[in-house]
Amino acid sequence: MTLQEHQTRPHTLSISETYRSIDHFMAAFNVTPSDPSIFILTGIPGLEAAHIWISIPFSTFYIITLMGNFTLLFVVGWEQTLHKPMYLLLCMLALTDIATPTFVVPKALCIFWFNLKGITMAGCLTQMFFLNTVSVTQSATLVTMAFDRYVAICNPLRYATVLSNARIAKLGIVCLIRSVLFILPLPLLLSQQPFCANRIIPHTQCEYIAVEKIACGDITVPRTYGLVLMFIVYGFDLTLIALSYGLIIRAVLRISSKKSHQKALNTCTAHVCVMLTYYTPSLFSNLTFLFGQGIAPYVHIILADLYLLIPPMLNPFIYGVKTKELSDKIGKCICKR
Repeated sequence: MTLQEHQTRPHTLSISETYRSIDHFMAAFNVTPSDPSIFILTGIPGLEAAHIWISIPFSTFYIITLMGNFTLLFVVGWEQTLHKPMYLLLCMLALTDIATPTFVVPKALCIFWFNLKGITMAGCLTQMFFLNTVSVTQSATLVTMAFDRYVAICNPLRYATVLSNARIAKLGIVCLIRSVLFILPLPLLLSQQPFCANRIIPHTQCEYIAVEKIACGDITVPRTYGLVLMFIVYGFDLTLIALSYGLIIRAVLRISSKKSHQKALNTCTAHVCVMLTYYTPSLFSNLTFLFGQGIAPYVHIILADLYLLIPPMLNPFIYGVKTKELSDKIGKCICKR
């Protein structure tokens, strides 16, 4: 190559040069892509140049999520008058809202800021397990909250008997056990699969479908289990929620007083908003990943990330605004400070 050709050559990296630079970078940490236990998370393919800028909303949403949900936990724990089943369920929801982005954002920021793309197969499958376990637990918590509203409106005189604090704690444990039993087969099935030599996952996280796509063996069983699980969990949980609200609406329509109508429906507003922020992006993200082959890859990934970032950030604000008793206590605690 002449000096003139070298000077006029554009300073861009080819794909092979990019992978060689990743190899050199990972070799500095005694980790290589050829290591069968190492996967590479690329971040958001097609938007690598904007990773630094994308990290700004990522980190901002995460900080707001932590602040909002820890504030909710602190206020409910501090105020004895809030030690009720409804607020214990809110604390369960807040814990899942803290855990969800915590399993994703730190690794994503390492990719965006420091180009640390390597993750061990064990680490990848562990992240996948906890992410899906928390997601299924959150769905079960929303079902329990719908049941809580049903009892509060349809059987108010039996509310304290049916839903005591101890019973809510037991329901929380049942929700967690259900999630673990449902999700544990996912990483176990994938861990038995042979993976291709090119262990590059075009994602910011070890999402089940993304990891499944780099397996070289027969993935019929894990893919079928994943699809059946998604439809069973969402179908069963949404059916129970719809049934609860169907009974609530029937009970409300029997009330003659418009004021009582409004009061009963207001108690459900926050829960409905939270359900919409959880199930709508979740279903849309999963369906586009499964059936949206014509959609650009970065759209899939951004949708998947927003699903894990936006609902946990919004939930404490929705309940803080829509639940007067909680908003009053939050204001009281802030004024004391």
